[in-house]
Amino acid sequence: MPDLRRGVRQAKKVINLDNNNNNNDDDDDVVVVVAPTTRRGTRRGKAQAPKATPAYPIPMPRPGGRGRGGRGIEQDKNGEIFGGVGGRGPHLNLDVGIRDQLVVGKSAEKLVVNGEEEGSSSPVPERVQVGNSPAYKLERKLGKGGFGQVYVGRRVTGGMGISGPDALEVALKLEHRNGKGCSYGPPYEWQVYSTLNGCYGIPMVHHKGRQGEYYILVMDKLGPSLWDVWNSSNQTLSEEMVACIAVESLSILEQLHLRGFVHGDVKPENFLLGQPGTPNEKKLYLVDLGLASKWRDTSSGNHVDYDQKPDVFRGTVRYASVHAHLGRTGSRRDDLESLAYTLVFLLKGKLPWQGFVGENKGFLVCKKKMATSPDILCYYCPSPFKQFLEAVTNMKFDEEPNYSKLIALFENCLVSNAALRPLRIDGALKVGQKRGRLLSDLEEGSQPKKKIRLGTPANQWISVYTSRTPMKQRYYYNVLDSRLHQHVEKGKNDGLYVSCVASALNLWAVVMDAGTGFTSQVYEITPMFLRKEWIMEQWEKNYYITSLAGASNGSALVVMSKGTTYTQQSYKVSDVFPFKWINKKWKEGFLVTSMTTAGNRWGIVMSRDATYSNQVVELDFLYPSEGIHRRWENGYRITSAAATEDQAAFILSTSRRKLQDVTQETLRTSAFPSTHVKEKCFYRYSKSAQHVVL
Repeated sequence: MPDLRRGVRQAKKVINLDNNNNNNDDDDDVVVVVAPTTRRGTRRGKAQAPKATPAYPIPMPRPGGRGRGGRGIEQDKNGEIFGGVGGRGPHLNLDVGIRDQLVVGKSAEKLVVNGEEEGSSSPVPERVQVGNSPAYKLERKLGKGGFGQVYVGRRVTGGMGISGPDALEVALKLEHRNGKGCSYGPPYEWQVYSTLNGCYGIPMVHHKGRQGEYYILVMDKLGPSLWDVWNSSNQTLSEEMVACIAVESLSILEQLHLRGFVHGDVKPENFLLGQPGTPNEKKLYLVDLGLASKWRDTSSGNHVDYDQKPDVFRGTVRYASVHAHLGRTGSRRDDLESLAYTLVFLLKGKLPWQGFVGENKGFLVCKKKMATSPDILCYYCPSPFKQFLEAVTNMKFDEEPNYSKLIALFENCLVSNAALRPLRIDGALKVGQKRGRLLSDLEEGSQPKKKIRLGTPANQWISVYTSRTPMKQRYYYNVLDSRLHQHVEKGKNDGLYVSCVASALNLWAVVMDAGTGFTSQVYEITPMFLRKEWIMEQWEKNYYITSLAGASNGSALVVMSKGTTYTQQSYKVSDVFPFKWINKKWKEGFLVTSMTTAGNRWGIVMSRDATYSNQVVELDFLYPSEGIHRRWENGYRITSAAATEDQAAFILSTSRRKLQDVTQETLRTSAFPSTHVKEKCFYRYSKSAQHVVL
């Protein structure tokens, strides 16, 4: 162990790296570097993916009050817009006035005259010709997104019809070469369109190329989006209309998924109808593939690996799946969960998590989604919508959806006469007229899935057991501050040192064992969460933090030991889980060795020269069972755990040493698991935490 008193000690004020942390001036947000040694990090993180606001190859009028309207009072206005048919719901038969309002919109009526893309000094060309495409003159602007702008392009010469490569008018999507979607080359979206061109429900791309400073896609021009239709329908759609949308959307997503892609941003704005007044005006299309990703490896055909990076979000906050909020790798279940929110929004006119604002909006929305059960979200909705939501929110990461059964849920909501339906459902009809049983009917011999989102909280202990060779071990729980010293000293006299601590109801739980390898130990209980002065004083004496616990009243128990492998330590106190800071310290060679919470505050300790080679995080509003099991399959084991009343976080690590497989189990109980500890065949009770399950 180096004599750190002869070294250089620096105290640094840390700039808060977390967008949601408003505690920038808190003295507890401190990193103290004990020894001036440096080395390369053991883990390299990825930069956060840019958040995108999609561009649309259609006009996008934006009426006031977007997304905040309640359910329409005069619901019979559906008939005014869609034209009632036989008293059985709306029929898509837009008159000329409504058609112009949806397709053009006042905000889209300006012509392009030396226009410039926002954030770019390069003027948008007035005339476009890429590759062997015809020449097009840019006319009105249809929309703008995070990855480019979309204009109407009108052929300078020739042209006939309304779609296809010879159409008189097309949609031109322009993206500046320095735009967010371009990484020193054509936009990623081009690759996706090249793979999916001709896929059912995806608009055709006829030409693509670069002209000047812009990458340009030439594609079919479409009609209004479902957002436009919803806005023009008193911000509510009929049950039959939404059921048709559900059936056709599922058909489109099925074909997209069969090609190996997930869309990543399913929402009303990205579903478009065909051009009004044409045979395709009742046909649905899915656009904007800028956030699409592969769920299946192209070469092996296997499902992509599971991962979680809590600082990466892809999608739109209102409709994103909970897994997307938490930074998990996208898979087919995420598109379906976003579709479920889209359907409920179109039917009810509002989602419970609308209205959140501020830097922590994403966190609050995700928390609300987790706390809203299907019964609550689908209240007043027909039963198929609730069944659909329950099915998709309980899917596993790599589970293959049963599209036919999901489509079958909505069958009774549709009129039998296809000509009277407000939307065409050609894709579903190709699957076959005869449907399987409803999803609620179980296959023979199968077991019902455990429902995840019940909306009811429950306090629980989470205990982690790691197999070890036999050793002496002792535990205490429900310990008062005044009694802690007595128990710890008794253990020390028997050759035991504290290996982990936890708190519940402002009482302490302590585990002591003979296998820590520590040579000396000190601890402190303070009403202040992680008192900086005492920790720095012990660092000066070559003690390092080896375990800590925070109580709900804000107090903390910090245990520091000699005999560790650590050479430096840093810690951070944050009002949100500080993954960005953790990721930064990973790159500097630090690894998480302890963490705890006090109320809603997180305390994270990271050390150099821990015995781990790599680390990952599992963060959830529930106990992240699926993620933990997937990490176990890849050789990771839980090395730290902590929880607030909202979230549970687990650090999983791989060992630097080549050891035989270490068995690990977790247990959830309503009280401290004293009976289970005695019964376990494992010899080390390694970590515990209390949190709320939603």
